[in-house]
Amino acid sequence: MAEAADFQGTRPSPARRWLRRTASAVLGAPLLSGLLAVPTAGAALAAEPAKAPTGSRTVDVSLNTLSPGVPTEDDTLTVSGTLTNKGKETISSAEVDLRVGPRLSGRGEVDDAAKRSAYVPGVDPVTVGDKYTVKFPKLAKGISQDFTLTVPVDKLGLDDPGVYQLGVSVSGRTTTTPYEQVLGIERSFLPWQPEASDSRTKLTFLWPLIASPHVTAETRSDEQQTPVFTDDDLAKELAPGGRLEQLVSLGSRLPVTWVVDPDLLASVAAMAGKYEVESGDTTVPGKNQAVAKQWLSALEKVVEDGKVIALPFADPDLASIAHRGKNVSGTLSHLQNASAVAATTVETILHVKPSTDFAWPMNGAVDSSIVDVATSAGAHNVIARSDSFRETTKLPYTPTAARPIGGGTTAVVADARLSTLFDGDMSRAGSSTRAVQKFLAHTLALTEQTPDNERSIVVAPPRMPTVAQAQTMARALEGLAANRWTQPLDLVAAAEAKPDPGATTKVPRSSAYPKKLRAQELPTQAFQDIRTTQGSLDSFETILTQPERVVTPFGNAVNRSMSTSWRGRPLEAQQYRDAVGDYLQSLTSEVQLIEKSDVTLSGRSATIPVTVQNKLVQGVDRLVLQLTSDNIRLKFNDDGSMAELPVSIAGGHSQSVKFDTATSANGRAQVTARLYTEDGTQYGEEMTFTVKVSEVTPTVLLVIAGGLLLLVLAGIRMYSHRKRAVASDTAGDNGDGPEQPSDPTPDTGPESGAPSGTGEKVDR
Repeated sequence: MAEAADFQGTRPSPARRWLRRTASAVLGAPLLSGLLAVPTAGAALAAEPAKAPTGSRTVDVSLNTLSPGVPTEDDTLTVSGTLTNKGKETISSAEVDLRVGPRLSGRGEVDDAAKRSAYVPGVDPVTVGDKYTVKFPKLAKGISQDFTLTVPVDKLGLDDPGVYQLGVSVSGRTTTTPYEQVLGIERSFLPWQPEASDSRTKLTFLWPLIASPHVTAETRSDEQQTPVFTDDDLAKELAPGGRLEQLVSLGSRLPVTWVVDPDLLASVAAMAGKYEVESGDTTVPGKNQAVAKQWLSALEKVVEDGKVIALPFADPDLASIAHRGKNVSGTLSHLQNASAVAATTVETILHVKPSTDFAWPMNGAVDSSIVDVATSAGAHNVIARSDSFRETTKLPYTPTAARPIGGGTTAVVADARLSTLFDGDMSRAGSSTRAVQKFLAHTLALTEQTPDNERSIVVAPPRMPTVAQAQTMARALEGLAANRWTQPLDLVAAAEAKPDPGATTKVPRSSAYPKKLRAQELPTQAFQDIRTTQGSLDSFETILTQPERVVTPFGNAVNRSMSTSWRGRPLEAQQYRDAVGDYLQSLTSEVQLIEKSDVTLSGRSATIPVTVQNKLVQGVDRLVLQLTSDNIRLKFNDDGSMAELPVSIAGGHSQSVKFDTATSANGRAQVTARLYTEDGTQYGEEMTFTVKVSEVTPTVLLVIAGGLLLLVLAGIRMYSHRKRAVASDTAGDNGDGPEQPSDPTPDTGPESGAPSGTGEKVDR
């Protein structure tokens, strides 16, 4: 039988009943030890001999709901859950009991109580009584049963304000153990603060709006530059019930500080217009404009009066940059650019002025190099976490979050125990309820540490919480809505709070950075890839007449390549970087030299044309075409074996650039054509062709002159002969001579229309 409780008249509190039963156990231990064949570790284990700890994990007990989470005297506590018999036997005469007490002292006792899994008599709370139990005739193996316990709060015997243990146990018998015993227990916590305390803890809760990159560097050639998305998964998060929709909906009624990635806002704003989505080797039109517009509209209304913290664009991984990227040239400048565009992006889309003075490394893990990188990008506040920024002195309380760490920089140290409570799988009701009650218990225990010392505490939850995590976080904050022992504070004010003189201000060394997090960082190769892409972009930009059409989308894509969201996804990160580089290469190759066949020069001087093609929509200029010859007898523009001419081509056109040449001897010359930007950087692939020189010699000229002379003499002779013939014809007509034959038919054939041989002949 479960323990009975007398509710007639004045009833002892759980704490007093616990002390009384412990004393009884101590006095009765010698007698019981001889009667019971149950091993004990002391008098406490004999407190409830009928409910020995043997087999207390047989039944899995899940507490799915506990309402209200923070009760008052007039409330009725309702606890519901599920029992699952995980043993090999059917349990008979099963009874579900609610257990309350004793009051816990400090955060350490809250943690200790949460760690216990088996039932420990004398340590676990005692039952409320038979009046508030649920009975099952049997629990078959592998079968689950739901239960609900309802108890008026004034029957719980809660005394002084504080955190009380609360548990639900199931007792019963099996064939192997025919006596009644506790076969399963689940613990939780019941914060008891019926009236607002005189001293309340200031609580800052970060509410992150961050997502993985979904936008490529590619845009269409239309005037609006239609963006191309890698997929349409972002729409699923924005749709009703989606992760981002839930974050906005839940956060709208909570006292939170919004921490926003500007890239998310820019991506949703792009989706609100015309956009396309990659599908195999092609793209298809996006169809989720309405979802994007609705989400942006809802968010704009929510944050109009709230505090918004803007992270650098695309939420770059500060630790990866500090440990693996800062020595790669250009990396820090990318971070600075990401910080610079953050405020403009948020203001343009949400019409609020955000704070850009905060850096948030992954999991709040910091070291001196991470702080240096964060401050180099303009941040004066670094959000750390207490499991990284450990206390060097044994303070009997949790200190205020703000810590000056030198150089005008403040470390805002979030409480690790509160921040990590929501990390796990919160989709199970039991896990969610346990996290909520533990959150409430810790905040109350924290406040009670030093009631006369009001402190400022920060909670930094998961960076990209799931729907279940967000809902659990919301329930936890709703439990504090009455502000009985906490009051909300925004992050900017928390960073400006008066520091605790006893708290550590020493930044951890680089060697203290968690190995697990270090293993997830972007590799050095990632930053080298980014440098290569940026170098190509810099060269490409200099020749464009509208560089902003390329610089902006590629600059954003480079920032996305450094995103914290790539942690744990190295293959996807590499694929994204490769796609950015490949697309840039495809664009730069649209401006190229057209292959040229061999050229034959039939004289001492000629003009050689070289064609440059521009397939881009916009024009290019500030390009230089250079020709060089490996034969010093072939000269260009009278300058020698090398010549350069400027190139400027409208979009979708080609230009033939003509070089004057001169030669002094027969032979062959290999000519190489190269494109350069104005700063001397080679652009694209070079092109080589052969020039054949056929000079006319003096001997040939004499032969030609002799031939011409013979032709002239022959012409004179033919003219004289024809004149005499005409005279004879006249005489014949008068009867003076015979008729003369006409001139012979020419024997030269018609000019051939067939194509010339290979190569290109250039006359002077």
